[in-house]
Amino acid sequence: MRAYLALEDGLVLSGRSFTGPGEATGEVVFNTSMTGYQEILTDPSYKGQIVTMTYPLMGNYGVNLEDTESSRVQVEGFIVKEYHPYPSNWRSQGDLAAYLKQNRVLGIEGLDTRAATKHLREVGAMRGIISTEDLDPESLIRRARQLPRMEGLDLVRYVTCAAPYWWPEAAPPPALDLSTLWAQRRHPKIIAYDFGVKFNILRRLAERGMEILVVPAMTPAAEILALEPAGIVLSNGPGDPAVVTYAIENTRQCLGVRPLFGICLGHQLLGLALGGRTFKLKFGHRGANQPVKNLLTGRVEITSQNHGFAVDSDSIPDPEVELTHINLNDGTLEGLRHRRLQAFSVQYHPEASPGPHDAGYLFDEFIKILK
Repeated sequence: MRAYLALEDGLVLSGRSFTGPGEATGEVVFNTSMTGYQEILTDPSYKGQIVTMTYPLMGNYGVNLEDTESSRVQVEGFIVKEYHPYPSNWRSQGDLAAYLKQNRVLGIEGLDTRAATKHLREVGAMRGIISTEDLDPESLIRRARQLPRMEGLDLVRYVTCAAPYWWPEAAPPPALDLSTLWAQRRHPKIIAYDFGVKFNILRRLAERGMEILVVPAMTPAAEILALEPAGIVLSNGPGDPAVVTYAIENTRQCLGVRPLFGICLGHQLLGLALGGRTFKLKFGHRGANQPVKNLLTGRVEITSQNHGFAVDSDSIPDPEVELTHINLNDGTLEGLRHRRLQAFSVQYHPEASPGPHDAGYLFDEFIKILK
């Protein structure tokens, strides 16, 4: 079935759908990972985005129930060079096309994804549309230009949980208040703010003996601090961090009261809470092969990343904030810590899902602070 990709600047590429008829809109970005497409598809940080994979073959190892990073597919659409309809892997429990259909997400193949990626690198991530229904290029371009820009979008509210829950259990009845829920478990207990949290972050914390209560993004800091948790995790998530003002304020109120560990969007929120600024990257960092230098040790880590915004490293006024990591490709800030307030964060994904495990030590550092 014929399909088009149209970008707001007028680029139109032709392909075909491997999931049937449909249409999707959003910011078109690219990911350089060779594997891990199921984790990418279910990462809430991709809410509002159409993902183009640079590696040419997708679907060859199928999908399963264990490799999900949230309860559903989060991307708006999926673009690949070639879809493999016959998966071969001992862990496979189904094929990618059926998985996308089940989640009502359009997947298209046969495009020149190399050309699309080079264009996005030169011009930047752009609003776009993929469709099997509207095959008029001029109409698609016009509609892409009418889509909202990522700047100014609060997408956290669309991916956060509806009620608090203990990982890995389901959410309790709504009548159960936060303090009653907290009293169900023994220490050590931590809070994870769900701005679009990936399951593997929670898995890595649980492996280290933590009991984790996941709470909605809008939960007031006063309610969290009243529980006296051992620490608080600020999770990853989608959209423009500067407009998630409720999360910035909650983070500011938690600073210095309880240890904080921010990941991805959580890193940006911590930077904003410390008085810094954020800005939109030209095409973002998305892939499992981003080199980052640890300024504290001098070591280089290969990291998994997915973000389109960054903290301005020169904007944080507090002299006690130390810059701890930088991206070796473009020099942008990848990590910071406050020397006195027991708060630190990284822009990348130490839970490595998908990706290398170079940064797994950061969870150990958080546990050390808690103890």
